[in-house]
Amino acid sequence: MNIGKRLEGKVAIVTGGASGIGAETARSFAAHGASVMVADVQDALGESVVQQIVEAGGKAMYCSLDVVDEAAWMALVAETVVAYGKLDILGNIAGVSGRDPNMKVQTTITPGPLIEDTTVEMWERIMSVNVTGVYLGTKAAIPAMREAGGGSIINISSICGLVGSFGNAAYHASKGAVRIFSKATAVQHAVDRIRANSIHPGFVDTPMTKPGHSNNAVAKVRMDATPLGRFGVPADIAMGCLYLASDEAAWVTGTELVIDGGVTAQ
Repeated sequence: MNIGKRLEGKVAIVTGGASGIGAETARSFAAHGASVMVADVQDALGESVVQQIVEAGGKAMYCSLDVVDEAAWMALVAETVVAYGKLDILGNIAGVSGRDPNMKVQTTITPGPLIEDTTVEMWERIMSVNVTGVYLGTKAAIPAMREAGGGSIINISSICGLVGSFGNAAYHASKGAVRIFSKATAVQHAVDRIRANSIHPGFVDTPMTKPGHSNNAVAKVRMDATPLGRFGVPADIAMGCLYLASDEAAWVTGTELVIDGGVTAQ
């Protein structure tokens, strides 16, 4: 069944848009008719995603954005409204795992330290990007969405925001916070016709998970935990973002969309 373009005439901001889930979401939004502002700190990769979108006939611009910078967020929203006239969709996709960014192959089963080995600096970095970044993006987007008559805020959490595991408690805590923050946003801004939902990916092949999936022992543990028998790909999550961004999800707010190959069904 072909239902046509699902975001025709809409305007979106996608953070983390230079790679992985964010890049695929930006491409999907544009393919379905949205004008997309791609935001990231990886400028060369972000510009490349925009080029791909434009070459495919879509509309996109790139903006360098540190999601923990409130002034930068306000400037991004203002630039988006000037460029495209409004803001309908915010995809808060940027995030960090807490793993050493120089790690090429994960040497332990868990990607981050145990609680006793987690420094305050590690904790605050994860919380700053994964939680404060979502809050600042939401805060900046609300006035523009209200002016547009409503909108959709899509926050990427994780199955780690639903269940615990042996390691990286800071990451779990950050993703749990995103889940509840999404619900609070949904309740507070339903009157503005602004919807807010969280998406909870399982084990997806992305640049963030590559060090873990490059270790055969780690990959086997994760694969064995996934009933559908394969890792997710960015498009699996982008399709969930597309649904929540579209008018097909007009009555969907304050909920979780779990896309995990069955991990949390067990």
